[in-house]
Amino acid sequence: MKIRLVLLFLLLHGLYAGQAQESNRFQKEVAAITAADSSYKNREVIIFTGSSTIRMWKTLHEDFREYPVINHGFGGSQMTDLLFFDDELILQYKPKKIFIYEGDNDIASSKTTARILSSADSLVKSIRQKFPKTPLYFISAKPSISRWNLKEKYVEYNSALKAFAANRKNVFYVDLWTPMIDKNGVVFQDIFIEDGLHMNPKGYAIWKKTIAPYLK
Repeated sequence: MKIRLVLLFLLLHGLYAGQAQESNRFQKEVAAITAADSSYKNREVIIFTGSSTIRMWKTLHEDFREYPVINHGFGGSQMTDLLFFDDELILQYKPKKIFIYEGDNDIASSKTTARILSSADSLVKSIRQKFPKTPLYFISAKPSISRWNLKEKYVEYNSALKAFAANRKNVFYVDLWTPMIDKNGVVFQDIFIEDGLHMNPKGYAIWKKTIAPYLK
């Protein structure tokens, strides 16, 4: 029995150490974000955070100029990375609402839906300890040209994420998959930059239109 407990401890410790080492690759980027946004820490804000789809939303402030939005997107992050940096990117502020975009890179890294949502659950619990009533909005994983071969996994994840949100108080699901799909069920081809993954202004216009009602 003792041997099993020791082995379990070593396994969990190894997983955490691996996660920490992996997430540390974003340390400088996160430090730069928090340094730039230090003046917002004493003000009520609406936080947009998550992976590069958020980070590259250069017109976020302009698109929602009537709201106190801040962009805390970073690198090619995954749900575990945001969990690792939740204190720096979320908890040190006074969020009125929090929008989260993770899962896209997780799926591309072959993580299962269950594993991603396990990290999402830990993230929600961490946020709830400090902000028990703040609305959380999980944005669906978006379709893209470069990852269209993973369509079924994305659909599975988004369906599970929607159910995940529905089962939690003040947690909401924002569907960005549907408005990015044409009448034939194929992702629009003209809303991405050259890499086929990240969006151009036309793509972000769809995001602006879809997310705007959740800010009111």
